[in-house]
Formats: sequence, C-alpha cells, structure tokens
Amino acid sequence: MRPSEQMRDLGVVQHGAPALAKPTRSFDLPAEREAAEQAVEKLFASMEYIAQVHPFAKGMGIAAPQIGIARAAAVVQPPEAGAAPIVLFNPRITARSDEQDEQYEGCLSFFDVRGLVPRPLRITVETTALDGKTVVAVYERGLARLIHHEVDHLDGLTYLARMRPGVDPIPVEEYRQTGGAWVYEE
Repeated sequence: MRPSEQMRDLGVVQHGAPALAKPTRSFDLPAEREAAEQAVEKLFASMEYIAQVHPFAKGMGIAAPQIGIARAAAVVQPPEAGAAPIVLFNPRITARSDEQDEQYEGCLSFFDVRGLVPRPLRITVETTALDGKTVVAVYERGLARLIHHEVDHLDGLTYLARMRPGVDPIPVEEYRQTGGAWVYEE
C-alpha cells in the first residue's frame, strides 16, 4: 500500500481535493469555543491514528482542512519527547526572518513524495485563544517550519506553492532523511 493510500484510509484528505485549495474560515472566539474545541479534538484523534502507523522524527502537524473541516485550526506536535502540542486557532504569520534555509518536507495529504522547501528560520505567529484573547509566539528552525506548513494549509496552500521554480518533489523512496530530525547549522 502506498503511503498516500495509507493516509487516505486514515481519513486524511488527499492532494487534488478542493478543500485543500481554499482558505479556511476563522473561528469567532470565544463565541465559537465549542466548535473550536470539537475541531481540535478531531485533529488530535487523527494525529493519534496516524502516529500509530508512521513515526515522525521531525514532529508532526495536521490542519483542519486535511480532515475535511474548513476552519482555521491546526495542531503541531514538536519532535522533542514529552513536548506539549501546539494548538493554533486563526493563526497569522506577522513577521518572518530574512534568513531562510531549504529542507525537505512531507505532507500527510500527498505522502508519496518529499519536497525541498525554503522557509524562514524564524516566524512570529499571532493566534486567538479560546477566550478570544490574541496570543503572539515566536518559533524558530524546525518548529517554525512545522508551524508555517500548517498555517499555509489554513490559507489554502501546500508546500508545493513554496518550492523554487524548476524544483520538483522526489519520491519518498529516494528521500534519505526519514527517521531523522532536520539539520541546522549552529
């Protein structure tokens, strides 16, 4: 079974589906708190199923459109053992470092390939808490990459839109960094 078929069977919307190409609708928090909590509950359940069939050494993220919910919610599990998951409601990247790097990324919605994607090494993200307050956080390196990837999903983009012109994804069989964290220069 191809990796993408495995993800499809776990309920992940696959590349080419219109849901992945549309920007999501924000939550009106705190008024829509219950709907936001339900969306995140479904995201966590999906992550749990997926993690049972595939290890994620670089961390893992999933956005609501990937499970058929057209709302602005995503969850990111950092790669560090015991790290708390990051829940994002209505995330918006408000600042990006000029300094970037290119690393391979995978996506649950087209898991048969990996793509070399340039991303900023540091991003500032504004989200909405369940109580309606605005929360600002700064993410760096691998975590910035994971968060940026999920925010893109909520904006109707996949990492293919971020790849340099003329660079194509490679089959997962050719990808040699499975099981290892992204490498960054110190």
